[in-house]
Amino acid sequence: MTKIEQTEHPHRLSVVVPMYNEEESVTPFITQLHDALADYSHPWELVLVNDGSADGTERQMQLNAKQWGNHIRIINLQRNFGQTAAMQAGIDAARGNVIATMDGDMQNDPVDIPRMVKRLLEEDLDLVAGWRKNRQDTLVRKIPSRIANRLIGRITQVELHDYGCSLKVFRAAIIKSVRLYGEMHRFIPAWMAANTSPSRIKEEVVRHHAR
Repeated sequence: MTKIEQTEHPHRLSVVVPMYNEEESVTPFITQLHDALADYSHPWELVLVNDGSADGTERQMQLNAKQWGNHIRIINLQRNFGQTAAMQAGIDAARGNVIATMDGDMQNDPVDIPRMVKRLLEEDLDLVAGWRKNRQDTLVRKIPSRIANRLIGRITQVELHDYGCSLKVFRAAIIKSVRLYGEMHRFIPAWMAANTSPSRIKEEVVRHHAR
């Protein structure tokens, strides 16, 4: 991680990651995140949300927390409530004044986080949303997403290429004022437009890896 990608604005970062039956991804994901933030010059925490997994996801989370330290916090939901509810639980628990959300399935790349945080703070934004410009998904998933993106943009005046990317960086005070239900995590920028100006919502091209 190069220093040029970091901001001098003091802050505390919370990385919120919901996981459901991701036993095999837990250790490589946490290792990848620590590699990406190894030289991060501001305090940060990782909030892992176990969304009622039926496999060994929780055990792997606990083992990694023991290995890496108490900046890893684990929230266990009693059953599988879905990604939106899990993300809301993580956001509620986050202690940072900047919150990054991402998937734990290794498709998002945490190396993009410092650059997104830098832009959020230096441009005084409320949200920097990831844009999977080179999205590694099938056309069956891409086409409906593109249609939805255009419709939402027309309605909300929030012009983004990719509403559905889980990798987003928020100003905590704003995202904590939005309550997430159902499948709302897919369209957070649209809901945030009711709490802030669309001009304070921008996007950043991010890496996207095949599942």
